[in-house]
Amino acid sequence: MIDEDGPLHGGTANRGRVIRIGNTVRRPRGPHSPAVHRLLRHLADTGFAGAPQVIDSRPDTEILTFITGIAAYEPLPAWALGDKALRSFAGLLRDYHDHVETFSEDGLPWQRNVPTRWRGTLISHNDLNPANVVFRDGHAVALIDFDLAGPGSRAWDLAVAACFWVPLCDKRHIHDSRRDTTFARYRLLLDAYDAGGTLRREVAEATIDANKWISTIIASGAGHGHPAFSAIWKASAQRYRGAQAWLAANQRRLATL
Repeated sequence: MIDEDGPLHGGTANRGRVIRIGNTVRRPRGPHSPAVHRLLRHLADTGFAGAPQVIDSRPDTEILTFITGIAAYEPLPAWALGDKALRSFAGLLRDYHDHVETFSEDGLPWQRNVPTRWRGTLISHNDLNPANVVFRDGHAVALIDFDLAGPGSRAWDLAVAACFWVPLCDKRHIHDSRRDTTFARYRLLLDAYDAGGTLRREVAEATIDANKWISTIIASGAGHGHPAFSAIWKASAQRYRGAQAWLAANQRRLATL
């Protein structure tokens, strides 16, 4: 648990610029913030407790509620690598999708479009890496950092989540307890989400685009000299590049799980 005021751990694009003050969080505000705030207010109004609430919006800063717990930032602790964490995360994601399904986006100014094939009316989170999930006692209780949210789909969000959480790549690039568990963890993610057959096939089809989406964002940030993105890209470029070939070779198997 984080008990002190000051910069919060984790984060990439806004690293060092997300500040806790008491029960509030101050974050940089961008052109996409009005859309995100409308989304967060909808979630609060519909009873979804697993996201921050908007307190105030100023010219350069947004003020949100602080959610007690700990995000699973790198290096991932042992509890974040197990089935309990993955199962509870999948349930939280399903709950989010069920609540956001009634949200009307009305052409709001989102930050980044997902690939056209996977773009629909559902507002997906699009950045479901472990650092954006808050846990208490090893159980996922909230999603944070909705900066990349925008029109997507359930299949797209699940594919992005699988890339991060399974993870979907050659086992040579997995250096923790998740090595040799790729297909079992992928199935567990979809089972815990309660995904049906059609959705499972769509998720498998979306994984190659999802891996490319993630790697493009990181590489672009590194190319612009952002220190956090540069460090991540230096450590993970080979993994993401190799994952494209791995996913192409294993997509049919994923579709059967």
